[in-house]
Amino acid sequence: MKLDGTSLLLLEDEPLLRRRIAARLEKLGAEVTALDTVADARRALAELSFDFALLDVNLPDGRSLVLLEEKRMPLNTVVVVMTAEGGVEGAVEAMRLGAADYLVKPFDLDELPVRLQRASKERKAKRGEEHSREQQVPDDGFFFGSALQPLQAQLEKILLADRRLRGVALPPVLIEGETGTGKTTLARWLHSRGPRAQGPLVEVNCSALPETLAESELFGHERGAFTDAREARLGLLEAAEGGSLFLDELPSLSPAIQAKLLKAVEDRVIRRVGGTRTIPVDARIIAATNIDLKAAVAAGRFREDLLHRLDLFRLRIPPLRDRGEDILRLSEALVVRLARTYGLKAQAIPEEGRRRLLAHAWPGNVRELAHEIERSLVFDDDQLTFASLARYDAGGEAGAESAATAAFLAAQFRFPDQGFSLDAAIDHLIRLALQQAGGNVSAAARLLGVSRDTVRYRLKGVGNGGGAPRRD
Repeated sequence: MKLDGTSLLLLEDEPLLRRRIAARLEKLGAEVTALDTVADARRALAELSFDFALLDVNLPDGRSLVLLEEKRMPLNTVVVVMTAEGGVEGAVEAMRLGAADYLVKPFDLDELPVRLQRASKERKAKRGEEHSREQQVPDDGFFFGSALQPLQAQLEKILLADRRLRGVALPPVLIEGETGTGKTTLARWLHSRGPRAQGPLVEVNCSALPETLAESELFGHERGAFTDAREARLGLLEAAEGGSLFLDELPSLSPAIQAKLLKAVEDRVIRRVGGTRTIPVDARIIAATNIDLKAAVAAGRFREDLLHRLDLFRLRIPPLRDRGEDILRLSEALVVRLARTYGLKAQAIPEEGRRRLLAHAWPGNVRELAHEIERSLVFDDDQLTFASLARYDAGGEAGAESAATAAFLAAQFRFPDQGFSLDAAIDHLIRLALQQAGGNVSAAARLLGVSRDTVRYRLKGVGNGGGAPRRD
């Protein structure tokens, strides 16, 4: 078992045992700082960072546990204590203060690296769980319909290749798809069915990481690396050790961080912010994007070498509007799931609702569909007629709504011979609605007879003709 590149603080007052332990760990590649007093350890901890600390409980100038009580030991350092036979009480106290494990003397030196590795793995898993709790994103599974059979076939090929590579570093996966198509859910599906399913899945929304913190969050930092870096911290690449790291909206990362990520993917090592040592990492990268990365490369917004490195297994999720009647089957599944969430009875979708589901363009994709179903279940008395989508009803609506919809079009209008841009027309209508609503997105959505999410989605490509949209 190797400890290449790791740094270790060894605190042991018995010279022969100290030399034997240091020699054993250095043979495995560790950089060992061997000391024999608490005072020397305090000075070392003030100047250096350590991946591991191996502490004898009783030393000539006091108990080593005082280092834990004084919080001199960084949270990032994996602490294992050594105690003489009969000193289990001190070991239990050390565990309460934050030690990861303990060894009772005398012990087999060959057991030492195994215990260090196990404690390190548990610490990284804890960091991954901490990040997952912060995200609090439920895993609902991915829906496969007839339109997604080619995607499902690609996934099976990836899983087959993964099984052949079991125990070896797995190549990255790139997922493409519009916002709301289910890229995160697909990443979870892939991880949970692969050979690393028992390892952590760490999810990162790159667009939500402030640029000043993104490097530290992904790669970790050493104590004192920047203002407020009072403790060393594991990066999420380390936390995903033995599992997968999902990087959503990858192009949001700056070019400098993209370069550092490229090195991590190619060489499988990282360097923490403020650090001087390279640290090996073993996490499968699953990256996702809602933009055309080749266009982003041409525009200078994404590194071409990183694209080539990630573009080994590429998966593309088609937009919901291209999935035909799969929309109805997906809607039925969402009705059951959301009704269970709210403790409601799942109703069948009537013909009127089914017609509107098929007629709508779904610019927000599955996320928008789930929102519409949730709103209908909670606020529309479970009828599931999707009245808010009436404007998109392929058969048209009788009465005043139909007349109002047709009134904006001049009677003499004719489609030009060279063609007509429906997207441009929709954008123009959104500008007019925003102007009339004084920039209020919700009011504009009511004027247009669509959901607020639909307007906000379209605003990404629409000039704010009536001034910047107001939040409401």
